[in-house]
Amino acid sequence: MLHLTELRAGGPQDLPQVNSIMQEAFDPRYGEAWTSSQCMGMLSLPGVWLTIAAMDDRDVAFALARQAVDEAELLLLATRPAARGRGIGGALLRTVIEEARHRGARMLHLEVRAGNEAVQLYAREGFAKVGERKGYYRGKSGQVFDGLTFARQVG
Repeated sequence: MLHLTELRAGGPQDLPQVNSIMQEAFDPRYGEAWTSSQCMGMLSLPGVWLTIAAMDDRDVAFALARQAVDEAELLLLATRPAARGRGIGGALLRTVIEEARHRGARMLHLEVRAGNEAVQLYAREGFAKVGERKGYYRGKSGQVFDGLTFARQVG
């Protein structure tokens, strides 16, 4: 059994692992994964932070978030399939919530593909649906999927 050993701040040096986790975690048919250059570009902006979760000394999940003034946004959260069901996503999400609060955010927003199992996690952590974007995600085959917008107070 794997054991969570660490939640730590990440940076550009972690992008190879972030990319590896995304490739495992995000099904390409939904078009949710970002490229390495997109992640690098986001990490170079002010107010952006990356959190890495490791189990048994292996990076297995991450969360990427940003904050502007009193609002924060969870941009990406991914867990390797072999590490799912162990509370890692919840631990990362709670860490993002606390960091957003610490940075002075009052609200935390996120967007997720309709039908994504992560919706259950977000609901458990106090997020409520506040909007919907029709055809927001485009998969590899050209199929489109709606995006659901969620938010919760953090401060």
